[in-house]
Amino acid sequence: MSFDTLKLDKGLYTSSKGFTAALEEADPSENYIGTELEGLDAYQRQLKRFDIKVSGRNSDCIAKFFQTTDSAALFPEYVSRAVMQGIETEDNLSKIIATTTNIDSLDYRSIASVQNDNDFELAAVGEGAFIPQTVIKTSENLTRLHKRGRMLVASYEAIKFQKLDLFTITLNQIGSYIARSQFTDAVNTLGEAITPTELSGSTLTYADMVSIWESLYPHRLTAIVAGTAEIAAMLNLTEFKDSNAGLNFHGTGKMITPFGAEVISFPSISGDAILALDGTCALEKVQAGDVLTEYDKLIDRQLERATISTICGFSRLYEDAAKVFAYPGN
Repeated sequence: MSFDTLKLDKGLYTSSKGFTAALEEADPSENYIGTELEGLDAYQRQLKRFDIKVSGRNSDCIAKFFQTTDSAALFPEYVSRAVMQGIETEDNLSKIIATTTNIDSLDYRSIASVQNDNDFELAAVGEGAFIPQTVIKTSENLTRLHKRGRMLVASYEAIKFQKLDLFTITLNQIGSYIARSQFTDAVNTLGEAITPTELSGSTLTYADMVSIWESLYPHRLTAIVAGTAEIAAMLNLTEFKDSNAGLNFHGTGKMITPFGAEVISFPSISGDAILALDGTCALEKVQAGDVLTEYDKLIDRQLERATISTICGFSRLYEDAAKVFAYPGN
């Protein structure tokens, strides 16, 4: 079946695979290798089929999606992709999560590894001797999932002549809001169960940074999450103000990072706390699908009460892979 004769309807959204995967199954991209359509996925080929331009100075109006019943079925996926684009633009979450688990229910228990100091070094084992164990068990608590999103409130008549690239900006912003909310949930999951370790004085020093790096051993320090004031204090440390580091910061805007760790500004973090973690093993993201849209309402042009949302939560993996530091008295 050719991409330009494919029948599109709401049923593609109800597939357990999701819209894009169901469309790819019906119209595999491998069939277009060596043609002018190579490099486009099944959804992008459908946009080309109906000559819908979603970006650029010559982008079409929203009404272009609703020229036929088939092309209308593409609109919810456009909305989801634009929101996902906003999430990816605002992405800090990938810097602190070790893995993402997709589930098809609202109940989920992660696994946890019970460790002691001997687990970090594998000593030689003599013949017939006991081999040390790593015990893995199911977490005692369910992972708490949060629904985050926005409701589109606009009549089709009011927006049908709006350009798609302008509408995309609005959807990108919804994605940004979702990304920031998810990051807040992730940081709260890491920090809420940790007793803060006191720093040596009332202001951040290079010795404190060394202590933070050292305290995570045998894990690696891959990310530091702190408020704007604390990040400014890091950037102003003499050890991070040498000429080469300064040129890199001024030329690229990339922050000078202590010991190669990602530095993430998080104004909502409590007090002057600093969260240090090993992003390769500290946190698991659990999600029930990607961006969810009320596809039936969007296809039927009922935008007045159409919601865009995500459902996800977070579970701590290795308890000692994340630590919180604060000044005395905080």
